[in-house]
Order: sequence, then C-alpha cells, then structure tokens
Amino acid sequence: MRRRLPAAALALGIVLALLAAAPALAAGYRYWSFWDGAAGGQWSYAAQGPSLARPADGSVQGFRFAVSKDAAAEAAKPRAAADFEAVCGATAPAEGRKRVALVIDFGVQADAPTGEVVPQEAPRTACAQVAPEATTAEALAAVAKPLRYNSAALLCAISGYPQHGCGEQIAQTGAAEASAEPSGSAPGGGGPSAGLLVGIAAVAALAAAGVWQSRRRNR
Repeated sequence: MRRRLPAAALALGIVLALLAAAPALAAGYRYWSFWDGAAGGQWSYAAQGPSLARPADGSVQGFRFAVSKDAAAEAAKPRAAADFEAVCGATAPAEGRKRVALVIDFGVQADAPTGEVVPQEAPRTACAQVAPEATTAEALAAVAKPLRYNSAALLCAISGYPQHGCGEQIAQTGAAEASAEPSGSAPGGGGPSAGLLVGIAAVAALAAAGVWQSRRRNR
C-alpha cells in the first residue's frame, strides 16, 4: 500500500497541473463595435474603422455598445436588421448627396458603465444624407452628435454615451481591470500561462516527495 503512495501523489499533481493550466474565461471589452450591413439584413464586422470607411449610396452601417469577449468573432451585433429601405426609404435622393442608413444600438443596461443609464432600449435608426466622399464617421456625426474619440481614433461615445471610458477591459466580475483597446484576438502573450507553471511546479514537488519517501522505505 505504501508503495502506491508516490504514484498517487504524482497522479494528484498531474490533476492539479491540468486544473491550473486550464485557461481562464477570456476578458471582454466595453466598447462601440462597428458593422457593415450585408445581404438579407445581416451584419458583418467592419474591416475598417468609421473614420476610414467611405460607404456608398444605399449602404447600411451599424453600431452596437456592449461588453464583448472578442472584437471580431464574438462581438455583439446590432439588434435591428440592416434594412436600408426601412431606414432611408422615406428620404428622397438628392443630387450631389448620398444616403447612408445608420443603426445605433445603445445596448442593454447590464453592459452600461457604472452610474450610467442606457439612453434608449430599442436601437435608434437614422438616414444620413451626406457628401459622396463622406466617411461613416461623418455620416454618424450628421445624425448622432456628440461623438467622442480617443487619441487612437477609437470611437468612444455616440450621442454622448457613455460619458466616460473607452474600450475598457472588463474582468470576469464585471469590473473594469484596465483601459485597453479591443483587438481581434484574446489579450495576452504567447508564452506559458502562470497557471501552467504553477501546475508543473506542483507536479515536480510531489514527484520529488514520492521519490524521497520511496528511497527512505527501501533503506
């Protein structure tokens, strides 16, 4: 029975290592995501920021404020369809201008920063009639001022919401850990995690203890 103790200790160490190495839930970011309207009223994550994108006449652009784990794969989409006619159908075309349908979704109260209230529960829509060369940011400014950007040109607020913050990283508890811009990949480096190192250390320690006990009994 005693000879089995080192093996049992080693097995326990391996289990602890695996548990320690298991990845933590990915942190999210509280931010305004930007979307292009696609066929069938669907949304696709925009490849450019609103200050660079120049939508064509008849385009639909969407914005959604939410806490999302990943900017490209898991970002929350606007909760209204990308329907140009529903938004701009009543706005007559004008010479030398283009029409851009905008869907602005302020999100849910659970994602609002502490002390702030979502301006409205249902998504807001507006038809911006702007110059042919106008960017999405200019179209948005025409119907939803004030806008707020940070030094990296990240859109921080639409119609003044939220009043503070910009792309904060959110801990699993829902509290902001640090200010960071969202990216298409999970935050963190490519080296081994701290949990993995702790687990390996635990295995090594238990294995050493098992070997020591085994040698002591064989003396």
